[in-house]
Amino acid sequence: MSTLLIHHPSFLEHVTPIGHPERPDRIRAIDRILEHERFQALEREQAPVGTIEQAALAHPEAFVQEIKDAVPETGLTRIDADTVISPGSWKAAMRGVGGVCQAVDEVMAGKVKNAFCAIRPPGHHAEKDRAMGFCLFNNVAVAARWAKKQHGVERVAIMDFDVHHGNGTQDIFWSDTSVMYTSTHQMPLYPGTGAVNETGAGNTIVNAPLRAGDGGAEFREAMEVAILPRIEDFRPDLVIISAGFDAHHRDPLGQINLVEADYAWVTAKLMDIADRSANGRVVSVLEGGYDLEGLAKSVAAHVMTLMKA
Repeated sequence: MSTLLIHHPSFLEHVTPIGHPERPDRIRAIDRILEHERFQALEREQAPVGTIEQAALAHPEAFVQEIKDAVPETGLTRIDADTVISPGSWKAAMRGVGGVCQAVDEVMAGKVKNAFCAIRPPGHHAEKDRAMGFCLFNNVAVAARWAKKQHGVERVAIMDFDVHHGNGTQDIFWSDTSVMYTSTHQMPLYPGTGAVNETGAGNTIVNAPLRAGDGGAEFREAMEVAILPRIEDFRPDLVIISAGFDAHHRDPLGQINLVEADYAWVTAKLMDIADRSANGRVVSVLEGGYDLEGLAKSVAAHVMTLMKA
């Protein structure tokens, strides 16, 4: 069994203003590095178009419709200071929703061991009824709910190593004890959430904030002390990764100093837990990562590790 790569040209059609960090070149950088012969064994599938019903697993249907209605025929529309939609944004967002559900389907069916979804716009800042922080729909939340609805999965663990806290994922699963949300992130930093005492209504939210200047040693300690034992004890049936690569030392949006080896390490650790309780099932979904070289090399290390399953 192999690793599945979910991708689609539509992810290039979500256009942002010149100088915006969340830009189509991110996908081009990932596409280029995954064309290398090291990645020949990847199963590759184009993301299908998701449905409003799938997006509505994580968001009120009225909110999903609101985003659809806000998409301009030409030019750009700002949802907030950071978050922009263009004529191609709806198509990209719905391929993202469809792509993560497809990844869950194939992993749950045992067709592949794990999957990486190279999608944009990212998702982890999207709250139940609010698009923000470059994000329209919360892709990992959709994936978790789809796994439960479509495949009868009882427990899902989400691990978010983006440099920014996934306030949206925390918001969606605050009172849902069937989903554990765990996060390492720089604090203080956008969006201001993610303190250690934010533990959810049923103690299934685990935040392990890092400080500006921290690097691999502090990141690995946070994972080994605060997060990995909690995920292990939760015994998830599926592990989902919010794979943001902006804690890389080259990234302009954070001040954490991770290197590619740190991403390979955490990927392997999460795979080990998945092997013990989830038959190895891991679905990884792209979040941030804004330095193109750092992003490409980190994705390569992450996917290379997934392929060792």
